Amino acid sequence: MENPNEAKVEMQFELLKTKLKAIGIDTDICVPGQYSHLLCPNCEGGESVEKSLSLFIENDGGSAVWVCHRGKCGWKGSTQACAGSRPLPMATSKPIKKTREITAEELKLEPLCDELVAYFAERLISKETLQRNAVMQKRASDQVVIAFTYHHNGALISCKYRDVNKVFWQEAGTKKIFYGLDDIEGESDIIIVEGEMDKLAMEEAGFRNCVSVPDGAPPAVSSKELPPEEQDTKYQYLWNCKDQLKQASRIILATDGDKPGQALAEELARRLGKERCWRVRWPIKRGDVNCKDANEVLMYFGPQALKEVIENAELYPIRGLFNFRDYFDEIDAYYHQTLGYELGVPTGWSNLNELYNVVPGELTIVTGVPNSGKSEWIDALICNLNQNAGWTFALCSMENKVREHARKLLEKHIKKPFFQVRYGENVERMSVEEFQQGKIWLNENFHLIRCEDDSLPNVKWVLNLAKAAVLRHGVRGLVIDPYNELDHQRPPNQTETEYVSQMLTLIKRFAQHHGCHVWFVAHPRQLQNWVGGPPNLYDISGSAHFINKCDNGIVIHRNRDPDAGPIDQVQVCVRKVRNKVAGTIGEAILLYNRVTGEFMPADKDMKSDEKRGGYRK
Repeated sequence: MENPNEAKVEMQFELLKTKLKAIGIDTDICVPGQYSHLLCPNCEGGESVEKSLSLFIENDGGSAVWVCHRGKCGWKGSTQACAGSRPLPMATSKPIKKTREITAEELKLEPLCDELVAYFAERLISKETLQRNAVMQKRASDQVVIAFTYHHNGALISCKYRDVNKVFWQEAGTKKIFYGLDDIEGESDIIIVEGEMDKLAMEEAGFRNCVSVPDGAPPAVSSKELPPEEQDTKYQYLWNCKDQLKQASRIILATDGDKPGQALAEELARRLGKERCWRVRWPIKRGDVNCKDANEVLMYFGPQALKEVIENAELYPIRGLFNFRDYFDEIDAYYHQTLGYELGVPTGWSNLNELYNVVPGELTIVTGVPNSGKSEWIDALICNLNQNAGWTFALCSMENKVREHARKLLEKHIKKPFFQVRYGENVERMSVEEFQQGKIWLNENFHLIRCEDDSLPNVKWVLNLAKAAVLRHGVRGLVIDPYNELDHQRPPNQTETEYVSQMLTLIKRFAQHHGCHVWFVAHPRQLQNWVGGPPNLYDISGSAHFINKCDNGIVIHRNRDPDAGPIDQVQVCVRKVRNKVAGTIGEAILLYNRVTGEFMPADKDMKSDEKRGGYRK
């Protein structure tokens, strides 16, 4: 050679081939700068004699790397023609890819014998369908195997084999495409199945616009981001057929019903676009066992049943996008009132039940001026819900000491004072036995969310613990009391209004997702020129989103003027009810029993309560 570099490449390449031949790698068809698919000297291609060894020789002919892709082998290595030639990793090499071209004559394919035609007939695949799809046979070793020929524009592109033991292998080095690719050319509706037999079964049901994937299904859906086209090796057939696929406006994924088949459907939908994908539901074969694939439906129920399966394909689910049909069972249960608490749980106060009932999954904002009895009223409400509906609760009450909160709850439950001093007014104190039983009641029905260090908890911390309480203890209600005892640090570029909106969205999502009612206590801002009336929900410190985003808004207000009525009279002002089934806007008057912490409707006969000395008129 006149070019010294060419002479050097030739010399290195000859030395390299000698080294490769010494370890059993045949390099007769190899050229520098390309991948070659060869018979692996380590495993000899297994029973199918598959050319599974991938060999790459560098452009300068000085080094080579190889790996066997058979799962039971995996032999790999590298070598150099001489010292100083450094083999590059296969992953970083950029060879000139060359696709192998094949012909039926070269592969020695033959028409199907009568035995194989009968084999397909048992699976309800006709001879006409086999001939149209050019299904052939090949003699391999001492057996005859089925040859599924892959064509594009009439030319043979690849071939996949199947023996009597359902072992598959393919011609190495050929281009990856769909089986039946020519049948979807120009089609707006196409069907994708998992195997060649399913493609043939679809044709028996009247669907020629069907293709099969060449490589089967993955064990599970990948958790990684979608790779770019050139690195998406497992699904390269999709990219090789993208011109045919882009014409389709409706793609029915009729993959197998097992876990790998569903994983394949998800991987295909991720790449094809879920918005144009449909999926099928295979019918029940027996008992609670469904048919696995299209060919099984054809064999068990016939072509008409398979046709109906395809015609009844459903929209492929897209996370976050639904239609009402997805919720018909829930809507039916709501109509027939079999869900439980459809109309809300009564509060336990007859005059308030007309205005406010507690619905699972809703958010109630409670406000009122300081010392108006907000926390006392919520405690009395959850005691009523526990007694009447058996609900249990998670309590995040930062302003309460645990012992004092326990006292308040026990007094409301036992209806006797905890102590016999001052406020007890000589009413009999709860006995030791009642106290011990009350402690058991507390422990079984209330779970505390408390931050035991000096730092303030944020709302995400509270909701994470509340989620644990729902899942572990089945709580139906969460009390967060009050808002200003939480940590409300926010990014410098976020306004308080934006922060409150985001926070309330988190709380509402928690409530809806877990079917848990949330009471959130929020104090009003400092009221200018306050004349003693109940505040408005828009007076809550922080943001108008408190009233905008809540499902229910309640103001608790206690009378402080003896001339206006009993000083233990409490107004429960229902200022907002989003769900008209559960209540309406209005006011109810309750009387507070200072001795036991109970609330009673103002129109209730008070004689029995006056004997306990609790109500003041």
